Amino acid sequence: MSAPDSFEDDLLHAMTRTGEGFSPQGPAGLAGGGLERGRRRWRRRSAAAVVGGAAALALVGTGAFYLTDGSPSAVRLTPAGTGPTPAAGSGTGSASLTPGSSPTASATPSAGPAVSGEEVLAMFRALLPQGQISNAEGAGADRNGQPNTGMSGASLVFDEGKGKSWMTISFSRVAQDDPSRTDNDCPDKKIIAFDACTATALPDGGRLTVFQGYEYPDRRVDTKWWNAKLTGKDGRRIELSEWNSPAEKGKPVSRATPPLTPEQLRAIVTDKSWDRVIAALPEPVSESPNHRSEPYTKEEILATAAKLLPTGLKQTETGGSEGYANFVVNDGKGKSMVELNVDDWSNPMNTEPFGGTETMPDGTQVKVRKVPGNPARWTVDALHPDGLRVAVGAYNSGGPNAAGSRTAPALTVEQMKAIATSPEWKLKKK
Repeated sequence: MSAPDSFEDDLLHAMTRTGEGFSPQGPAGLAGGGLERGRRRWRRRSAAAVVGGAAALALVGTGAFYLTDGSPSAVRLTPAGTGPTPAAGSGTGSASLTPGSSPTASATPSAGPAVSGEEVLAMFRALLPQGQISNAEGAGADRNGQPNTGMSGASLVFDEGKGKSWMTISFSRVAQDDPSRTDNDCPDKKIIAFDACTATALPDGGRLTVFQGYEYPDRRVDTKWWNAKLTGKDGRRIELSEWNSPAEKGKPVSRATPPLTPEQLRAIVTDKSWDRVIAALPEPVSESPNHRSEPYTKEEILATAAKLLPTGLKQTETGGSEGYANFVVNDGKGKSMVELNVDDWSNPMNTEPFGGTETMPDGTQVKVRKVPGNPARWTVDALHPDGLRVAVGAYNSGGPNAAGSRTAPALTVEQMKAIATSPEWKLKKK
């Protein structure tokens, strides 16, 4: 297998894992990484990758937090430049700005006639304002005569005279029972730094989020990332991203902000012209859940954790998603963020040994780690005898991107251990 083919296979495999945000981290990874798996759900994104010499564009949804540096992932092979050309049309014509422009479908359609990458790219260009376009690539549902892969999109560099901006748009369909189908909300500002975000329920039952933030949650560089994500009632997922730089990473900013306003982002992802592209995508494949139990909701995790907190500490600034929750406590010495993952580890897929741990009298295995830094993070990871895994993390600051404001987290290791190993946590069998 050639290198490009291998790279493409990796991307396609990753695309199938976007629903749950990839598989769980190993025991050491979770303890060392501060519950990244749950936190990843706050920001999923599509990164364009041009594979080979033809316009074979693969799109991969990635989580934003990793054990290395907490940066968003972006995998892209630079496309061959096509030279600046005028945009095909203006974004003020066919792109409606009303919420009602989101397409409605009563049932998930079967794959319709193929739409080529050139057509997808032309449709995208037609919705953009007047400007110069370069490095343009598109991927359609035909995949150059190959079987439909279930994804489509386009990428280009756009400049209306105020500086270059890298843009990507992606199209996919989500199965009816995919948990990520309803995962379209604004992120937790304690975890993801952003300037503005709106999440809107559309009249047809879909949901649209428009996000104005930064390439890196800790804002280590000035690159801004703005994104519109539409999840339709029919399972369509359309994501449009733009940066105030000619590349997502590795190049200096070329303008103060990305070129498209939030209203224009909204108009493009809800435009009716994308109906053809969505119809050409194949039926999404339902996958069995990776767990054999009912997952804990954010509310359930918060309620259980509240009962287990030391006297005098109260939850504030709560957040989270399925299987994950976070909150801030303050003992009078400054804010301290606490986060929890509660996950079914009884699945046979979870074969990595839970080694290097302390074993409690009831059989619960416990792993403790203190990660220095600014902020510092302590984690206690507990694997209960029934297979339920509870990981607790605490910071000496109000969040993972906030500087330490106290010498240690508000919870001691023993207090965190008491929360993680409590018999209050039970595997919820189906």
